[in-house]
Amino acid sequence: MTRDTAHALDLDAYLARIGYGGERRPTVDVLRSVHRAHATAITFENLDPLLGTVPSLALPDLEAKLVRGGRGGYCYEQNTLFAAALRALGFGVTLLTARVVLGAAPGDVRPRTHMLMEVRVPGGPGPFLADVGFGGTDALLEPLALAPDAELRDTPRHHRLVRLPHDGPLDLWELRARTRDGEWKGQYAFTREPFEAPDYEVINWHIATNPRSPFSRLLYVRRTTGDAHLALSGRTLVVTPHDGGAPRERELADTAEVVRVLAEDFALHLPEGARLPG
Repeated sequence: MTRDTAHALDLDAYLARIGYGGERRPTVDVLRSVHRAHATAITFENLDPLLGTVPSLALPDLEAKLVRGGRGGYCYEQNTLFAAALRALGFGVTLLTARVVLGAAPGDVRPRTHMLMEVRVPGGPGPFLADVGFGGTDALLEPLALAPDAELRDTPRHHRLVRLPHDGPLDLWELRARTRDGEWKGQYAFTREPFEAPDYEVINWHIATNPRSPFSRLLYVRRTTGDAHLALSGRTLVVTPHDGGAPRERELADTAEVVRVLAEDFALHLPEGARLPG
């Protein structure tokens, strides 16, 4: 499934895509800036699985789709591309996998299906938790120190990392986000066990093709702009302002309006010849 593993990322094209024109050294400030630039430039979307295609995680294909093709992707695509960019900038990267706990019922054990990463700054503080592929209203906009009770006010969001009681051989960490009502809500839990590209190929195939996977059944598109977070689930569009204003929700009329909103609000265009179901 993975091809051309020796392919070198076109760093110039990637940085232009995310609108970053700053320094290219592996420092904490550069890590924060590139993380935020990516998170606010490349839309989270699952068009390929919804249209019956398993997204390729090969770097040349990710460049063609996310960098040059003006498309977005979900966590495996976004974080695979981001990890390649960080390595090209001189950072150390270890890929990890988490169980999403957001929305899970008490006692519900979900599989480890979310991709994230640990980043090391040469000669600097760290390590850091980095993740540009979660996509939700409370997703990280900047990296968070990977340390017990570390907090990050990545305006307009607020995150905390806690270490949970755990019987396993590795520490169990949980990323939490502070909600508008002041509650700390778990997003996902993970250990620092390294994962490799073949691991994500298997998980990616499962998420894209399993009929029980939400990503193979319903449209999910997310975008963070300068003043709001936009979320499209099926035909339901929710706009959550960053200034604390009430979320605005509306139902799109039909597939034609969905296609228009994808282009105008999410800067996404369907692959040539593709038709959304329904």
